[in-house]
Amino acid sequence: MSATPDRAARHNPPKAAPADSRGLGASPRQTSSGRAEKAAEKVAELIGSVPPGSRLGTKEHLRILCGVSVGTFNEALRLLQARGLVTVKPGPGGGLFSAEQSPMVRLGNSVLALDAQANDVADAVRIRDALDPLLIEDALWHASPADIAGLRRHITAMEHAVAAADPVAFVHANWRLHAAIAAISPNPLLGSLYTHLLDLIESHTLCVLPTSEQPLDEYIAHRHELHRDLVDALDRRDRDEALRLIHEHNTSLRTAGDPAAQH
Repeated sequence: MSATPDRAARHNPPKAAPADSRGLGASPRQTSSGRAEKAAEKVAELIGSVPPGSRLGTKEHLRILCGVSVGTFNEALRLLQARGLVTVKPGPGGGLFSAEQSPMVRLGNSVLALDAQANDVADAVRIRDALDPLLIEDALWHASPADIAGLRRHITAMEHAVAAADPVAFVHANWRLHAAIAAISPNPLLGSLYTHLLDLIESHTLCVLPTSEQPLDEYIAHRHELHRDLVDALDRRDRDEALRLIHEHNTSLRTAGDPAAQH
């Protein structure tokens, strides 16, 4: 999930504000970035309910709908544009329009919006899931105290992303955790294959969007707890619990090759 001791350095860190500026000690909804993310999610939900190219309304109309300040909505709009979800047209009849939808791959109660190659990414997620139990078995046998400490640092990064209501940072921290687990394996072929799959998934992911089934902040909080418990089980060398948790982890993932899994 032999490779380098910690593959995290191979990934570019998610573009997020420093921890102290995001107010990790405060409620995420009280921070500017948290409010902007919530506004972006609200507009994204609206986008998901209309055909591509539909007019969503004026900036002012959508700002009032989201209940945020002009500055916060402008930040939300930048997030939406960066994720390829909206286009802005000036002049009479202009405003915000839903962009052509990116390919989507379903990931539990969230959706990965992709730049291309949706089928390849969906296949990569399935194969990654199949390899996870093998890597957990290796980690149970070979993880050193230093390895466990490194895994806990990634768990802390995931916790911070949950507190900051930042699903993109959470998913990147999650992938770095799994890369670090893969690095523990003494099997170079297994580790190399797994990290290649992670690279493929990450390189084509534009953003993480909620589904209608569960709020995204609740979903990532649950996933953080699951991964934290998994690392605890590895630390205790509790094989039954570790394999139970990785099974729960993987059976909650479904690919999006059918209309039901599309946004």
